[in-house]
Amino acid sequence: MEAELTWIGTATTLLRLGPFTLLTDPNFLHEGEYAYLGYGLVSKRRTDPALDLHELPALDAVVLSHRHGDHWDRRASHGLDKSLPVLTTTHAAPRLRSKDGFDHAIGLDTWQQHALSKAGATLTVTSLPGVHSTNALVRALLPPVMGALLELTDWTGTPALRVYLTGDTMVFDGLDEIGRRHPDIDAAVVHGGGTTLPGGVVVTMTGDGVVECLRRVRPRVGVPIHYGDYGVFKSGLEDIRRAFDASRLPVELRVVERGGAVSLHG
Repeated sequence: MEAELTWIGTATTLLRLGPFTLLTDPNFLHEGEYAYLGYGLVSKRRTDPALDLHELPALDAVVLSHRHGDHWDRRASHGLDKSLPVLTTTHAAPRLRSKDGFDHAIGLDTWQQHALSKAGATLTVTSLPGVHSTNALVRALLPPVMGALLELTDWTGTPALRVYLTGDTMVFDGLDEIGRRHPDIDAAVVHGGGTTLPGGVVVTMTGDGVVECLRRVRPRVGVPIHYGDYGVFKSGLEDIRRAFDASRLPVELRVVERGGAVSLHG
């Protein structure tokens, strides 16, 4: 079955998994526009998205790790089809329904699942643990985040692919539990960037964190995204490469350019 990721920018990807087409963390702001991060914090976008909303193919669902200005922006809110299912946190779902008009936003608790069916195949989305900060006070000020496991099975029920989307998590013990429960992940799509807030508070993984995440979860393939697009991103691809090269992990690192595509088959 087809398993391909196209990187649009930030954490926004287009996933083609068998008959399913998914969009993740839709951020379609353009270069020079500001993402609103709450509490008066903003960050200017440095890049244009590789695709605009009107260029997207027909979608089956959106997977949203959390409702934050660089993951769900005003363009997405106004421009996406409001009949789409949006699979997200229990914190974000009611806001998507009441404020943005997405009546089919579905909030998932950690480890809760939601299944999509199409053309004889099934795609099961499982909410996985994530923390935007390991500091309890900082975490309380930020929207809750989730990772997601996407499990594709064919018409016979045979598993064809397992993809882990980390969301904006930091390294914490929950990653070990993901590795224990799901020891057979084909690809992990890892949010890096080292997002740094005023006071030096880091709320997404740096290069070292990306590599530690891969070490704990042990996928066959790692695909780094979520770097280089905003001023608050302080860790780039070179930081990820440095940490990965030093680690000698038995994981294949697949780097994808914005607008490029990469296979997710392990």
